[in-house]
Amino acid sequence: MSRRCDVTGAEPSFGNAVSHSHRRTRRRWNPNLQRHRYWLASERRWVTLHLTAKAMRTVDRDGIERVVAGLRARGARV
Repeated sequence: MSRRCDVTGAEPSFGNAVSHSHRRTRRRWNPNLQRHRYWLASERRWVTLHLTAKAMRTVDRDGIERVVAGLRARGARV
């Protein structure tokens, strides 16, 4: 599974972990990805999406039908 949100496109960011002695080592911040199933009433089937917590709130606000239409407009396969 790629660490990328289907809706927002959020992906890991990279930077330095700085210790108490100020040594720097590379690290990454992963997005808060969740796998969630939504019922797509227009097609009478379940759709599984990999979403961040922020994208889940977007789906709650806009509705799954509108979000899936936006994904398809971008060329994503749902």
